[in-house]
Amino acid sequence: MSEVMSRPAAKTLLLNPQDNVAVALSNLDAGMETPQGVVTSKRVPRGHKFAVRPIGAGEAAVKFGQIIGFAKDGIPAGEWVHEHNCGIGEEHGAFERDYAFGEGVVPVEFFTGAEQATFQGYKRSNGQVGTRNYVGVLTSVNCSTTVAGFIVKEIERSGILDDYPNIDGIIALKQSNGCIVDYRGVIFDTLKKTTWGYATNPNMGGVVMVGLGCEGFQIPKLKEAYGVTENETFRTMTIQEVGGTKKTVEAGVEAVKAMLPVVNRARRETAPASELMLALQCGGSDGYSGITANPALGYAADILVRHGGTAILSETPEIYGAEHLLTRRARTREVGEKLIDIIHWWEDYTKRNNMEMNNNPSPGNKLGGLTTILEKSLGAAAKGGTTPLNAVYHYADPVTEKGFVFMDTPGYDPVSATGQVAGGANVLAFTTGRGSAYGCKPTPSIKIATNSEIYRHMIDDMDINGGEVVEGSSLEQKGQEIFDMILRVASGEQTKSEQLGYGDNEFVPWHIGATV
Repeated sequence: MSEVMSRPAAKTLLLNPQDNVAVALSNLDAGMETPQGVVTSKRVPRGHKFAVRPIGAGEAAVKFGQIIGFAKDGIPAGEWVHEHNCGIGEEHGAFERDYAFGEGVVPVEFFTGAEQATFQGYKRSNGQVGTRNYVGVLTSVNCSTTVAGFIVKEIERSGILDDYPNIDGIIALKQSNGCIVDYRGVIFDTLKKTTWGYATNPNMGGVVMVGLGCEGFQIPKLKEAYGVTENETFRTMTIQEVGGTKKTVEAGVEAVKAMLPVVNRARRETAPASELMLALQCGGSDGYSGITANPALGYAADILVRHGGTAILSETPEIYGAEHLLTRRARTREVGEKLIDIIHWWEDYTKRNNMEMNNNPSPGNKLGGLTTILEKSLGAAAKGGTTPLNAVYHYADPVTEKGFVFMDTPGYDPVSATGQVAGGANVLAFTTGRGSAYGCKPTPSIKIATNSEIYRHMIDDMDINGGEVVEGSSLEQKGQEIFDMILRVASGEQTKSEQLGYGDNEFVPWHIGATV
């Protein structure tokens, strides 16, 4: 048998008839004939792209029917397409985005009556519903994080939580900032929103907040801003006022013990899926992300919206280049223009800090097949599904609109998810193609692998195999599988990251501004 005849068939995928690149679903050796009728000129790694017809110098490379970059020089048919021969920027080529505000809005067909999904959650006095019931020890400054950790360790060491089966655990939410902070500035405002957002997240049953006492992020200022008074599930203290480390740990432990019986009164009861607020995240993306897990998650987000729930898309640098797809879905022109204003802020922000938006994708993203931020963004935006964009929020703002919304956050996953949880997210779905190690407290995180190899390789971390989408499963089937798991997790089923104990180090508020 000849060498050619003994080779396995090339597995590839052309996503759109307009595309001039296709995706390799298996490693392609040089000289392999592809189903598109071209012969590879060199090896094309799995998840990467190759040209299905010649692409001239300066001509757009097209994937998903959208521009993902421009050929630096001419790219022959069959050539591997990646950062060595494809880029973005005026030196390579440019294009104008048509925002077409609201022109692509499709009305939502809501589920009604017996069709409406439910879950078993914790109903709070303010009408919100939690999927978990945690006690949190929050900090106002880095100087109090060690004490917060000691308080949590003492509670866990004592074994007292065993007496309160309706409490999911206790967590110290430690931060690295809070000292030299102007209470009139953006750093204070961001910390204020983020900290109070966690304190009032429906997954939090009780909170003790610990400060040092002399920091810029003053606890009394926070309480004043939100009109907060001490009560049986919210207590505050400072190390300097109480009298040092040991006394504060003792006082903190006693405060937690006093609120445990109150927090434990909560019971799971039937609630409509409309009370779910789903944070959409992707990290460690690869060439499969925009083909499998992300659009499947988008399908699940659409189902949730049809049930009256909320889905939050974020990571602004990772929708850059795909924002025109979101503005078409904007419910009003004002919503779309707010998103574009945020995009312009990011362009200026990166420029001022001697960076560029194309610094994302990361080296791991590129190794997985992503070439430019345009390509990454087109895949990342797919997590948002197809329903109208109802609102755009700044970082850690309380999310009050139902349906599909956007929150401005960095692309760095822990910072981004922190903003979403502060906004009220009570469940989170996280896609990954490279194998991001992530979990979240107090909001459970469902991990969805974009390819079967990473799912099998990191089986202890992954909840769902999105890679099956290119192996016979449909996006609709996988999306329904994700939605079904969202309901189970919201009702108490533990995710893999919860079983592993993730979430104690993933509280990372966005630091905007100078450290002085």
